[in-house]
Amino acid sequence: MASNENLPPNVIKQLAKELKSLDESPPDGIKVVVNDEDFSQICADIEGPVGTPYENGVFRMKLALSHDFPHSPPKGYFMTKIFHPNVASNGEICVNTLKKDWNPSLGLRHVLSVVRCLLIEPFPESALNEQAGKMLLENYDEYARHARLYTGIHAKPKPKFKTGAISESTTALNVGQTNNETPSAATAIPSSVTDIKRVTTSAQDQQHMANVVVAATAGSASVVTTTQKREAGLAKVQADKKKVDARKKSLKRL
Repeated sequence: MASNENLPPNVIKQLAKELKSLDESPPDGIKVVVNDEDFSQICADIEGPVGTPYENGVFRMKLALSHDFPHSPPKGYFMTKIFHPNVASNGEICVNTLKKDWNPSLGLRHVLSVVRCLLIEPFPESALNEQAGKMLLENYDEYARHARLYTGIHAKPKPKFKTGAISESTTALNVGQTNNETPSAATAIPSSVTDIKRVTTSAQDQQHMANVVVAATAGSASVVTTTQKREAGLAKVQADKKKVDARKKSLKRL
């Protein structure tokens, strides 16, 4: 079994420094899995870049370092199945950075970033998967369909559970329940903090609408009352006017 004993002390020191940097400030879409007991096998989870057939997938890969690293390049492998021109059936990665363009001064951050860029821009000219390379050149839509199929089957990210949401949901289940009461099937139980807020907001909205209806009804009643008063006043004025006219006629007769 490989261990840090296979690497020179100065290389171990440099790797430890690089791995710490990668852990504290990981490259975009890359998360290194650190194994302090064995720096010769470096694993990383790579998120499929947006806009590619690998989007929404998470791919585990590893860099296998030889005993004379960094004088010789590491070998890269995808441990997650992937349909890609530059990835062989055994997961081996073909990229110039790990072959003819290797330079001992290149750091792990650069190597990992190059591998992720390979998901954005494959090189079918140096294909290890001939089917994928040919398909990419002749029928991209078919290539993308195959790549998305592999991604959906093999590169599904693990679900992330939020402890806070779970505890809040548990609290919500116990609210208003006494004597071991269980909610009826028709009762909507909020399953997260967001749902609780949504239910609360909905209740507030309903109360607000009720207040608006009451106010509107009261307003309508007020308008009706005012109109009735105006009509009654107008009738009284007309009656008084008729009385005055009748008196005037009586005086003229006299």
